[in-house]
Amino acid sequence: MHNRESWSEALSSLKMKGEAFVLLTIIGVHGSAPRNSGTKMIVTAKSTYDTIGGGHLEFKSIALAHQLLADEDKNQHIEHFSLGATLGQCCGGDCTVLFESFAACKTQIMLFGAGHVGKALTTILADLPCQLKWVDNREAQFPEEMLKNPPHNVECIVSDNPVDEIANMPASSFYIIMTHNHQLDFELCQALLKRGDFRYAGLIGSDTKWKRFQHRLKHREFSQQAIEQLNCPIGLSQVPGKRPMEVAVSIAAEIIGIYQNDESVSHHASKAQGISFKALTPLLNSVTELNSKSRNNNKPILIKSVTENINE
Repeated sequence: MHNRESWSEALSSLKMKGEAFVLLTIIGVHGSAPRNSGTKMIVTAKSTYDTIGGGHLEFKSIALAHQLLADEDKNQHIEHFSLGATLGQCCGGDCTVLFESFAACKTQIMLFGAGHVGKALTTILADLPCQLKWVDNREAQFPEEMLKNPPHNVECIVSDNPVDEIANMPASSFYIIMTHNHQLDFELCQALLKRGDFRYAGLIGSDTKWKRFQHRLKHREFSQQAIEQLNCPIGLSQVPGKRPMEVAVSIAAEIIGIYQNDESVSHHASKAQGISFKALTPLLNSVTELNSKSRNNNKPILIKSVTENINE
């Protein structure tokens, strides 16, 4: 689906939402081409913003962008297109496109319950690098301003069946359970254990509530090892307090500690990024050759060096 937003508007919006996207930039043209060097567009899994010229050039480029979105280990790619019969275009020139892939926000959180602690916690999470889905079956519990104009990374969900919302979350998500109903809390815990792919699941409650929940879960044939994946009481013990904001700070601190540790591990284990010199060499040679021909023919140099773009 093509959107009317410009690539620059989409760039800002997608970054705030934490949605994955690929930024396409024409970094060189020679001869006749549909758009000039520097033209950009953005591709997401479901949408495109702006255009690099349409036709088969754009069709092929969008397909390559989708491949990059599917391959999380690859974040940059350069492709050279000859705008002739093989591409189904009659321009006759050449076009080089840089693809830069930006991953989705990895910290996806679902918060069940819009009570006092839920409200306090949302004000903190809204300022963190995460995407928050805030679920309750009582619309009146959500602050009016939050429903009308929520922060860029917060989505309020009024659901008659909060348990069903778990299916809409990706693997390795964070879940915070603090509804007004103990039976609903139990059903949420049970659903999460059945799914079994959460990164974190925290349940608010007393030691007595947790002992009762463990007993009931064992009767549902969940192992002790599985049950111990749930965090209750929720939050860091080093951050005590019973006021809503104190509890919220304790929970937020626990979540921050987990995702910061994940990012640290991921950073140390990450592979080399960018584009290898081996992959760049033929393109650089092509740029040099075409620029030389342009000088000999007293024509303006239309191709911008790949190295200039990288250094910028």
